[in-house]
Amino acid sequence: MQVGGSPFGPLDYERCSHVGKWDTARVIEIDDPADPRLDDFRDLSTADRRPDRPGGRGLVIAEGVVVVERLLASPYPVRALLGVRRRVEALGDLPAPAYVTSAEVMAEVVGFHLNRGVLAAADRAPQPTAAELAATSRRLAVLEGVGDHENLGALFRNAAALGVDGVLLGPGCSDPLYRRSVRVSMGHVLRVPFAHLPDLATGLEALRAAGFRIAALTPRADAVPLPEAGLAGGRAAVLLGAEGPGLTDEAIAAADVAVRIPMAEGVDSLNVATAGAIAFYALG
Repeated sequence: MQVGGSPFGPLDYERCSHVGKWDTARVIEIDDPADPRLDDFRDLSTADRRPDRPGGRGLVIAEGVVVVERLLASPYPVRALLGVRRRVEALGDLPAPAYVTSAEVMAEVVGFHLNRGVLAAADRAPQPTAAELAATSRRLAVLEGVGDHENLGALFRNAAALGVDGVLLGPGCSDPLYRRSVRVSMGHVLRVPFAHLPDLATGLEALRAAGFRIAALTPRADAVPLPEAGLAGGRAAVLLGAEGPGLTDEAIAAADVAVRIPMAEGVDSLNVATAGAIAFYALG
């Protein structure tokens, strides 16, 4: 069985169910926004717990019942939950302390009003290496310079929906476990395993040696139309670049084929997550 962030296969939510495996945690009422037990959730709009930001601790933050449920079913060790009572009660058995408070206190702690009514904080789980991920995959997304957290989250959501086995993060990519990425992915970034690829050229060569055909997605007129690229059926990796600049010339040159999505006249490009979804579908 594979869980997100590990090399053992797609996450099986039924087999990973927490019901009956964790003791129900004591639900703790808190009415003081300065209570130190809430520090994991404090000032998310500024520090946001990113490791590269002042005060950042690199925690995984899930928002809303659906995303929190996916965090609870993942291998990421949950530290605590914070929410209004009805949202916390919707979660059933809990693996960690659940701090129940009012929406007003919650907003003061978090730094903004949270419509979804519940948060969970978790530590990070071990990630596979790129080689481990490639060894257990047939369809991969390889990203270069995707720095927008919402695009990154949407790409992970699309990858989960369309059967992509994993994501390789090349140079310039943002942290997929940043709060906004987790939220936009609807928690699927916790399901789709990912690995880092510090040197793109070396990584692509290793994928090729492992039997992957690498397709670079680009709007260039001389690229092969996606329906004619023959990507379905074999081991394939789709290479996607940042929205705006797209892939570097070096990345396109390192691919086996440059592929474009045919578009109507007057439209020169698509959002990177949308383009990725179309390409992922073609892999299947």
